[in-house]
Amino acid sequence: MSEELALDGKIERETPLGDPKATPPGAVPKKPTTDWWGEVKGIFWLILAVLGFHSLIAKPFYIPSESMLPGLLVGDRLVVTKYPFGWSFVSPTFHLLPFTHGRLLGHLPQRGDVVIVTPPGTTTDYIKRVIGLPGDRLEVRDGVVILNGVPVKRGPLHYIDIPDYGGVPMQEGGLTCDPSQYPDAQRKAADGSPVCHLPLITETLPNGRHYETVELGNTPQSDFYGPVTIPKDHVFLMGDNRDRSADSRFSLADGGLGGPVPWEYLGGRAEFITFSLDGSAGWNPVSWWESLRGGRAGTSLHPQQDK
Repeated sequence: MSEELALDGKIERETPLGDPKATPPGAVPKKPTTDWWGEVKGIFWLILAVLGFHSLIAKPFYIPSESMLPGLLVGDRLVVTKYPFGWSFVSPTFHLLPFTHGRLLGHLPQRGDVVIVTPPGTTTDYIKRVIGLPGDRLEVRDGVVILNGVPVKRGPLHYIDIPDYGGVPMQEGGLTCDPSQYPDAQRKAADGSPVCHLPLITETLPNGRHYETVELGNTPQSDFYGPVTIPKDHVFLMGDNRDRSADSRFSLADGGLGGPVPWEYLGGRAEFITFSLDGSAGWNPVSWWESLRGGRAGTSLHPQQDK
């Protein structure tokens, strides 16, 4: 048996003679070995936890197109929550599950919600706004949305100047302001920088929620649609950049959503912008900070509500 010895006021334990675990005098202690299997398991559980959070709670999302101008710019990063409408086969981060009817703890979105949707037969996520709900009779005439025979309220025409990052690819955050897409929109700001001078209309839905839409004038392919009656458990989705959005007005073959979308294809609700990059950043870390769009972080994506 070992004995406790008091040395200089400290308590130490003497190792018994013949203890096979004792380090011989003068010997170099063995270095602890890495438990590689334990490390692999730890990384596996970490990845599983992240994927689970992204699939069930919330995930980041990147805006790659101009279909939701003026509220969302190419290069915006935002948070999408997965639980507001319940969960369906498109909820997992990777769209690997086959189509399954219904939603777990599901309920329909509200008119005006900005949602993530996966067009049937694809694995690509779109971001659009909910305009019509089941049972609605919806049509578009001369660019005006008509719900159940009543035109959606539209405010007066007004304008916004959005910075045009000329030369920066749209996929990296640039707004091209292509003359063929936005006629007569190229302008110069007071400081001489290029901007896109876009015409806007404020649209107010029957529930009082309102938001800005881009109004580019007469565009026959997008200004006329329907009428259609939205089936049960379906929603009608449109982009805010009305004349430059492939949404429920367009067929799947044309890159749209193919009419009213079954609610199983809704992936979540857009909540707020985390940060935004204009695409001008290069390899120099200093340019990363300069490419941030000031004032966009924390911007809510919930439409304003009339009181």
